[in-house]
Amino acid sequence: MILGLDIGGTKSAAILGTSRGEIRMRKEIPTQTSRGFQSAFSDICTLGHEVEAQADESIDAVSVSIGGPLDVLRGIILSPPNLPGWDRIPLKELLANEFNLPVFVEHDGNAGALAEWMFGAGQGMRNLVFLTMGTGFGAGLILDGRLYRGTTDVAGEAGHVRIAEDGPPSYGKAGSLEGYASGTGIARLAHMLYPERWPEGVVLRQVAEEAKSGSSEALHVFETASLYLGRGLAMLIDVLNPECIVMGGLGMRLHELLIVPALEVARRESLPRAWEACRIVPAQLGEAIGDYAALCAAFDQGKLLRR
Repeated sequence: MILGLDIGGTKSAAILGTSRGEIRMRKEIPTQTSRGFQSAFSDICTLGHEVEAQADESIDAVSVSIGGPLDVLRGIILSPPNLPGWDRIPLKELLANEFNLPVFVEHDGNAGALAEWMFGAGQGMRNLVFLTMGTGFGAGLILDGRLYRGTTDVAGEAGHVRIAEDGPPSYGKAGSLEGYASGTGIARLAHMLYPERWPEGVVLRQVAEEAKSGSSEALHVFETASLYLGRGLAMLIDVLNPECIVMGGLGMRLHELLIVPALEVARRESLPRAWEACRIVPAQLGEAIGDYAALCAAFDQGKLLRR
């Protein structure tokens, strides 16, 4: 049995699962990052203990999916943009002390890639890209049949790539892919393009609802976001030549508004041979992908699940 923790900038969940990927229980709370690390960490631990107390078998490990950048094997959180104040947090050590269990920590993009590779759209593939597309924008890479982390565990930070000269500030710079294609970024884009219509702090849901109602300004926001998302997809396709790009988050929820026009841009921008070899699909695990991803650090690092 594994206690999975899916820690995000908006919400966090505790999941009880097995080494075969069976989800037995799930509880969720708002992360409330504005209250600082210690308060949010305390809430997450309380949630984890609640799930642990209801397990009918002993738990063997704690497995964490969380936004990067981070030092994966040491489990140190290195100031993720969507978790302000989480600066050099020794999360693995703190959780090991709290639960008295082995702890495994993984970048949420990597964990999502593992989840779709093991249980979802990427089963049987050797080259796969998973995009988080939530509060932030990250990627996980399965290359030549194994998870690729890079030299310093930051492979897949596609959201940090500057895709335009200017744009909504996100991930430490203006014009990043995260600024144009994440939930936070598209909301900021709406404010940047139409500050009198959408004040600072507007949420993406409001802009999306107005676009679905036919608002020309809201539709323009999504056309702009789609243009840069499409260019980002083409870059990934040309550089990595994957068999599949799997989209989580907004890729599942805003298909017509955001993804369909982005795919047309990607088709035009990428090499024909690379484009033809690549499927771009929403996460097959759907809204449950975060639950499966939360278990995958233990599967991969702890070898609790062997392919």
